[in-house]
Amino acid sequence: MAPPVPLDIVIAGGGTAGWMAAATLARFVGEAARITLVESDAIGTVGVGEATIPQIHNLLVGLGIDQAEFMAATDASFKLGIEFDGWLRDGASYIHSFGTTGRGVGLIPFRQLWLRGRAIGVADDFGAYSLNVAAARAGRIAPGEEAGLAYAFHFDAGKVAALLRAYAEERGVRRVEGRIEAVERDGDGGDIVALALEGDRRVAGNLFLDCTGFASLLLGKALGVEFEDWTRWLPCDTALAVQSENAGPPRPYTQSIARPAGWQWRIPLQHRTGNGHVFCSQFMGQDEAARLLLAGLEGKPLADPRPIRFTTGHRHEHWSRNCIALGLAAGFMEPLESTSIHLVQSGLSRLLGLLPNDLSDLSSARSTFNRLSTSEWVRIRDFLVLHYIANERRGEPFWDFCRAIEPPATLAEKLALFAESGLFVREEDELFLDDSWGQVMLGQGIAPRGWSPLADNVPAEDIGPFLASVAKAARVKAAAMPAHGAVLDAMFGPGVQA
Repeated sequence: MAPPVPLDIVIAGGGTAGWMAAATLARFVGEAARITLVESDAIGTVGVGEATIPQIHNLLVGLGIDQAEFMAATDASFKLGIEFDGWLRDGASYIHSFGTTGRGVGLIPFRQLWLRGRAIGVADDFGAYSLNVAAARAGRIAPGEEAGLAYAFHFDAGKVAALLRAYAEERGVRRVEGRIEAVERDGDGGDIVALALEGDRRVAGNLFLDCTGFASLLLGKALGVEFEDWTRWLPCDTALAVQSENAGPPRPYTQSIARPAGWQWRIPLQHRTGNGHVFCSQFMGQDEAARLLLAGLEGKPLADPRPIRFTTGHRHEHWSRNCIALGLAAGFMEPLESTSIHLVQSGLSRLLGLLPNDLSDLSSARSTFNRLSTSEWVRIRDFLVLHYIANERRGEPFWDFCRAIEPPATLAEKLALFAESGLFVREEDELFLDDSWGQVMLGQGIAPRGWSPLADNVPAEDIGPFLASVAKAARVKAAAMPAHGAVLDAMFGPGVQA
């Protein structure tokens, strides 16, 4: 039996996705492969993935990157969750926080006790029982594990790519500068064999990662993998992005603010704030969208708004032949819940778990990868759709349109179960857990009609004092934490937020 052919991995495209792939493969595949990354300085990156979810810690731990060093290199601040302002109706606000809300009693989940408490008139707003929400509202943070906060980061995506590039190159990844002019394929099997670059250069390999962004040069164009369009559920198709000066100490959370035809983000870093306006061009023109965006800035803009056109959806296969797409080359999920970097990370984790040392037959690994990837994307899609369809912003054409959208069957089932008794069942290792779905369902006005009979085992007179003690514990613990700005000053020096 002939020995397996050594892995010769070619990554097409840089940016956050490409260099995350390069760093991860260099760390975990290492000597077992030759890794080459091809990118062109003449091609810009989208670079708006500046907010993350707590799974980012898995990347830092896996690569052995110190958290403080990472934050210093990327101008990062802390993130405890996302505030949704006006998504239900004008004046309504809730925070989808990381971590857990409240605490259960035995086998009785906290939300079921809260639902019973609400029915008898002794429950506060659901967010009052979350330590993360209390800390976010107070502008406080305590990043040590003993504090009990779940957190992620806001950071400069360009600086993250630069950090990962240095990491990867130190571990033997070869970078080739140049624009990809053609993708060469094997005449018999159809696999990709090389990238043809400007200047009559050629980069050959036997496994290719497509990180070429929206262009999807390898998976989409060369291999012809079709795109599944989700516009019927997620109609926004344009974003305007602009950076601004900080108007004060950065908040320890992302803001998502409903606008007449979409929403605006605010992502506060140490040294500036990232802003954007995601909207549907059927209901608003770009000039009006830019005006609203600039009017909603808290600090002076540092550039003109930059337009980004997109279609929400994904490729029918994320792995075709000997090519795996990551990031925007695989699809686009609007940044409503900060999932773009996570999807790159989870794709890489999935690839590492399935990567064989013999590339002669990739069919089983490829099939499993595609099934799991599609399932993950679909479940995240459903979570985003939930935010749009459950709204009470009546009289606004865009939001009226969203409210009339028929949800995917997978989401409709979740909505029906939750509306009955506040229950949620996680399926197929989906990203967002019970607490996330519960916070957003309740925040978007979905009020369960009942609760689990398990909650009836607690005497009614004990519900109120129990809920009050949980809320007080969150407030007291959050109040004892230092201010977010003070923590950043202590870590990186006074004035870093100027």
